[in-house]
Amino acid sequence: MEPDSVKYIFVTGGVTSSLGKGIVASSLGMLLQARGHSVTIQKLDPYLNVDPGTLNPYEHGECYVTEDGAETDLDLGHYERFLNRPTSQANSVTTGRIYQSVIEKERRGDYLGKTVQVVPHITNEIKRRIKLLGSSGEYDIIITEIGGTVGDIESLPFIESVRQMTWDLGEKNSMVIHLTLVPYLASSGELKTKPTQHSVRLLMESGIRADVLVARTEYRLPKDVKEKLALFCNVKKGNVIECKDAGSIYEVPLMLHEQKFDEVVLKTLDLPFDKEPDLNNWNNFVDKFQNPSHQLEIALVGKYVSLQDSYKSITEALVHAGASTDTGIKIRWVYSGEVTAQTVDSLLGGVDGILIAPGFGDRGVLGKIISANYARRKKIPTFGICLGMQVMVIEFARNVLGLKDADTTEIHGQTTHPVINLMEGQKNITSKGGTMRLGNWKCQIQKGSKAYEIYGNELIQERHRHRYEFNNDYLDDFEKSNFCAVGKNPDTGLVEIMEHKELPFYMGVQFHPEYKSTVVKPHPFFVKFVEAALLQKQNKKIHATGKKAGQ
Repeated sequence: MEPDSVKYIFVTGGVTSSLGKGIVASSLGMLLQARGHSVTIQKLDPYLNVDPGTLNPYEHGECYVTEDGAETDLDLGHYERFLNRPTSQANSVTTGRIYQSVIEKERRGDYLGKTVQVVPHITNEIKRRIKLLGSSGEYDIIITEIGGTVGDIESLPFIESVRQMTWDLGEKNSMVIHLTLVPYLASSGELKTKPTQHSVRLLMESGIRADVLVARTEYRLPKDVKEKLALFCNVKKGNVIECKDAGSIYEVPLMLHEQKFDEVVLKTLDLPFDKEPDLNNWNNFVDKFQNPSHQLEIALVGKYVSLQDSYKSITEALVHAGASTDTGIKIRWVYSGEVTAQTVDSLLGGVDGILIAPGFGDRGVLGKIISANYARRKKIPTFGICLGMQVMVIEFARNVLGLKDADTTEIHGQTTHPVINLMEGQKNITSKGGTMRLGNWKCQIQKGSKAYEIYGNELIQERHRHRYEFNNDYLDDFEKSNFCAVGKNPDTGLVEIMEHKELPFYMGVQFHPEYKSTVVKPHPFFVKFVEAALLQKQNKKIHATGKKAGQ
C-alpha cells in the first residue's frame, strides 16, 4: 500500500494502567487481519530507558526480543502471538530512544542552531517513528498503542504527537480508541461511569476526541450505561464497546467481534467491512484450550515467579502447545531460591514435566541446579531455556563428570572448571544496554537427534538474549557421557542445543524458542515437550494399573 493511503489507529488508556491496551490492540489487529487487511502494531512507551533490556523483570515483566535484536516491552509478544507475524526495532519506541535521537541530531548540528524544544523537535521525532512502519508500503493499517495513562506527565509528548497526527491525517485516515475502566461498587451495586468521563475529559483537554470507547468491566454494561457513556464522552452510541473480564486473553477478540468492534473501526476509517473475518482457526484453538481431553502439571522453576509476567512468552507457548495436543496445562510456580536438597521433592514431586527458566545473576541458580539434578535422576521430561540449559550443563558436569566446582563464570569467575564461560565477543563490552547476543542466529542440527525430529530441518534460526555460552573445551567429556551438543551455530561452533541421548526428554537450548510461538504456529519444541510429558504420564498410569491388576 502507498504510504499516503495507510490508516492509523491510536490506542490510549485512562483511569488506571494494566487495563489491557496491548490485548485490545492485538485483538483488533487480529480481527482486521482476518478480514484481509495487512496490519502491524507498535508500542510507544513513555519511560526514559532506551529499551527494557536493563529493567528488572519485577519492574516491567518480561523483556521480549524481536528477530532483528530489539529488546522490547512484553506487549510486542502479544502482537506477534495474535497476528502471527514478526515485529521489529521499528515497532518499539521509548521516550529514551526519542530523546537520544534528538540529542544526537542536536550534537551533529542538524537543527542549524535552532533552540531544541519538546514541540516541535521531540513531537516531530515521535511522529517520524510512528510513520516509519507506514512508509514501508507493507501495511494497510498501523495500530499504535500509547503506554501509560492519559494525564501522566511522561505521556504528554506522545499525546501531543497523536493530536498533531490525527489533525494532519484527517478523520477518515486516523482514529483514536480510548480504553478505560468502568468500576463496580459493591456497596451501592452500581457501575460507575464517572472515572471514564474524567479520563475522556483529560483526553479532550489535550485536543483529542476519542472515536471509540472500550470499557473494561467486571460486569455486563446495560444499554443505559452505554448510552450514558456515549452521551457524556461525545462518541456515537454504537461506538461504546464492552470489554468484560474473560477467562483467557484469547477469548477477547471473539467477545469484541460479537459487538462489531472491527466493523465500527472499519466504518470510522472508511474501509469496506462486508467481508466477515475468518475466525475458524481461532475458534478451534479457543475450544481446545477451554475443553482439553488431557491434563498436565508442569513445574516452572525460576527466580521471578512472584511476577508471572516475567515469563509471559513461556507460559503462552505452553498454552499454544497444550491446545495443539488437546491438553490443559497447569503451571506449578516454583521459586528456585527455595529449592534445596531437603525441599526439592516436596516442591517438584508429582509434576509431569519441569521447565527450567532463563534469568541472570546468582540468586536462585543453586536451586535450578538441584532441580536439574532431580529431574535427570527421576527421568522427568525437562526443558531448559538459556540459563536453564546452562544449569543443566553445570549439574551434569558436577554430578556425572565429577567436576565438583564446575560453574559459570557469571557467578564464579575463579572456578577451575568454567563449563559456561563469557562469550569471546563480550569480553571487552562494558555497556549493559543492547549489547548481548540478540535476535535471530542460525543453528545447525544433527540428523538423527530428537532436535532434528522436532524441527524436521537441519538449519534453523532462533532468537537469543545472552552473554555466556557453553565452553567447548569440555564438549568431548559431555558427549562421551551421552549429554550431547546436537545443535551448533554453523559459523562460530557455539552450542545451541544440548540433548541427553539416554533420557526420554532431557533437553536444553541456548536460545529462546518461546518468542516464536503463536496461536497459529505453536513452537515445535514446546509441543514435543508437552507430548513427552503426556507420554510419560500415560506410561506411568498404564504401569500403575498393570501392577495393581497383577497384584
